[in-house]
Amino acid sequence: MTSNEIREAFLKFFREKQHEIVSSSPLVIKNDPTLMFTNAGMNQFKDIFLGNAPAKHSRVANTQKCLRVSGKHNDLEEVGLDTYHHTMFEMLGNWSFGDYFKQDAIDWAYEFLTKNMRIPSDRLYVTVFEGSAEENLDMDQEAHDFWKKHLPEDRILRGSKKDNFWEMGETGPCGPCSEIHVDLRDEKERRKKEGSDLVNNNHHLVIEIWNLVFIQYNRKSNGLLEPLPDKHVDTGMGFERLCMAVQNKQSNYDTDVFQPIIGKISELSDKKYGQNESVDIAMRVIADHLRAVSFSIADGQIPSNNKAGYVIRRILRRAIRYSYTYLGQSEPFICKLVPELVANMGKAFPEIAAQQKLIEKVIEEEESSFLKTLETGIRLLEQTVAKCKKEKKTEIDGKSTFLLYDTYGFPLDLTELILREKNLTLNHREFEEEMEIQKSRSRNAAKVDTGDWFVLQENVIPEFVGYDLSEIKTRIVRYRKVSAKGKEYYQLVLEKTPFYAESGGQIGDTGFLEHGTEKIPIFNTVKENDLNVHLAKSLPQNPGDTFRAFVDHEKRKLTANNHSATHLMHEALRTVLGSHVEQKGSLVHYDYLRFDFSHFSKLSEEEISTIEAIVNQKIRENIHRDEHREIPIAEAKKQGAISLFGEKYGDLVRTIRFGSSIELCGGIHVEATGNIGLFKITSESAIAAGIRRIEAISGPAAEKFVNEQIETLREIRHLLKDTGEPVRSIKNLLEEKNKLEKQIEAFRKEQAKALKDALAKQVEQVGSINLIADVVVADDVETLKDLAYQLKNEISNLFLVLGAKSQGKAFLCVAVSENLITEKGLKANEIIKTISPYIQGGGGGQDFLATAGGKNPAGLEKAISAALEIIAKA
Repeated sequence: MTSNEIREAFLKFFREKQHEIVSSSPLVIKNDPTLMFTNAGMNQFKDIFLGNAPAKHSRVANTQKCLRVSGKHNDLEEVGLDTYHHTMFEMLGNWSFGDYFKQDAIDWAYEFLTKNMRIPSDRLYVTVFEGSAEENLDMDQEAHDFWKKHLPEDRILRGSKKDNFWEMGETGPCGPCSEIHVDLRDEKERRKKEGSDLVNNNHHLVIEIWNLVFIQYNRKSNGLLEPLPDKHVDTGMGFERLCMAVQNKQSNYDTDVFQPIIGKISELSDKKYGQNESVDIAMRVIADHLRAVSFSIADGQIPSNNKAGYVIRRILRRAIRYSYTYLGQSEPFICKLVPELVANMGKAFPEIAAQQKLIEKVIEEEESSFLKTLETGIRLLEQTVAKCKKEKKTEIDGKSTFLLYDTYGFPLDLTELILREKNLTLNHREFEEEMEIQKSRSRNAAKVDTGDWFVLQENVIPEFVGYDLSEIKTRIVRYRKVSAKGKEYYQLVLEKTPFYAESGGQIGDTGFLEHGTEKIPIFNTVKENDLNVHLAKSLPQNPGDTFRAFVDHEKRKLTANNHSATHLMHEALRTVLGSHVEQKGSLVHYDYLRFDFSHFSKLSEEEISTIEAIVNQKIRENIHRDEHREIPIAEAKKQGAISLFGEKYGDLVRTIRFGSSIELCGGIHVEATGNIGLFKITSESAIAAGIRRIEAISGPAAEKFVNEQIETLREIRHLLKDTGEPVRSIKNLLEEKNKLEKQIEAFRKEQAKALKDALAKQVEQVGSINLIADVVVADDVETLKDLAYQLKNEISNLFLVLGAKSQGKAFLCVAVSENLITEKGLKANEIIKTISPYIQGGGGGQDFLATAGGKNPAGLEKAISAALEIIAKA
């Protein structure tokens, strides 16, 4: 079976078991502060497990794109070195939300693997939770007994809490799990050693293939477990590992999931896979990382220096480093593999086909940039190596290499490789000490202590009513205390709330809760696991009271202006630039809006003006909002609603239409476009390859901006004493300025020539050395350098030291003829370091010419005298 057939067989099997087949979530998670990336199939169902939302379907199955490169699930450093770890992988999963439990999950897993996938039963081993005295938990006898129907006792193994008790995090839903392992060794190896001895022992052919998690407890912040009222099943099977087992391969990379990409790498690099271990590792790393980076870009995450973007950049740079070191690729190379990936996976995941051009462009730009970084790093490392050898050392200090790693992004393993070639070693202890210092800083900066939820209202599903209301009577459903960066605040969940939670690019609402004379400010509202969480600096005196919730009406109105203006601008961008324009990020604030979009060239002034004109025309038309809150997504798309890559939509969606502009959107909008008032773009720039950014303002902010421009123009006219044509007057002034500057430059050249000629006549003979030493009139150090170059070219055996002062600053310049450097050992850069302290400054340069600046002009004569003493001893 091909990989595509295996994937479809899994979905078909569970469809026949009455499971709803749902689509994969994006790789990048936007509304969960505990996760940056989807690292398991259950992530999109987290709010169901937490009880924050009802399950739409009691049985669900899918294939989920996952990324494991940060936090406790971090496989990055193993990728490529072994044959079964990956950064991005597919996880096939089936879920039960309060429906079936252990027996059906076990029976169906066994049926699918042995009957549908035809994996021999005698190659399977399973583990069950052995229990924990510490947790006062018994062995999972129930799961053990269900497995006994299918497998003999000697292949039902007991696993520790570490391996067989699954937890979402430090708190939350958890429970025992049962892992299914497959033994892929040949018969000869199987006769030598029992597979049971190799389970969970990092054997590359005895591997975990499927994990069945039975969620039946809730972990409290004090560590105690309490039974859940509803029990759930959460299973996850590694698609790549399943393909390896079904296709009878001994490596995930030998399956048709990876082989087309590896074949393309081999073709482009002119290196064969399977002949050299280092080359093989490089090809595996590149094939894996290509997938992770491409899918992340398709889901809206561009490589950057912040958070999720930094992780994606790090993955890509790791691939580039392997390409550079082991495949000899010093030009962009990985971007050329994208078409092969799209051909292989584009049918199952159409988002990478739709975003192919952007993916290629972004990767190419990142490659070009990092290859230059590698060249810089190698040059800096060679300087460190030269210094080390000069000092006759065999070990490079860890601080220097950490600087390369941390500041320049130079990979540690490449540093070690270069050092080995130079017969040098690295002080790992010092490097790790520097790394730990940095990690400690990061941990302290990010540390957040969150208490347990204190539940006031049981079995209440919070409701957002902010589309219609900005104030309402409500109660607090639950609250908890949070400590972060030395400050404490409270998180509140309301029964009904008018507060919009930060999501979809729109900032969260602020306002307050009021009861009698008590007023509790809400300084932000955030989305967490599908809950609107209100952040308050203090807790009400009696949290059980009924409160009046008020949204800051003025900020809400300005935010709505900017959000609706964003929609109008999005449509105008597609009209002016083309349908390739797609949103890649946005920020809707009450002060301004920011919009990132795919486009490959800078916008012209004419294009910006046209976009503004289109938006303002729509505003003047005062188009009323056409809103549908629960429309089937298929119907919304049929109407032409724009959906965003990287967003997960449900079966029912909300659409916002202003005339011909229609988008899927959950944000706050104006009732009619006329409310926006005025729209003005304030900046346009590039933020990444193929990604542009526009910042704009609307309403009162746009009016203020225009009035400020008018006032500036009025002041210009007043200064020019011109009420008619200020542009022509400014052009005349600039022309006059250019004429004067040319006259001044000509005068300066004449002055400099006269000064040079005068200095040439001042040459003194000191032995065989022609000496020029003087304090001259000059505005800056560049003038001194020009004089030095000219005189050095005209006078042989020259030693020159010049000083100058200007606007309270002092300058020095030393020049030495090349023959004096070798014959007398006179070096300008060493001399300048000796004499510059007299002017309370410092400087540097080369052996033949060096300069310095300082803040003590009175020390110039002493500095020159010090230089003459050096000459006298030469």
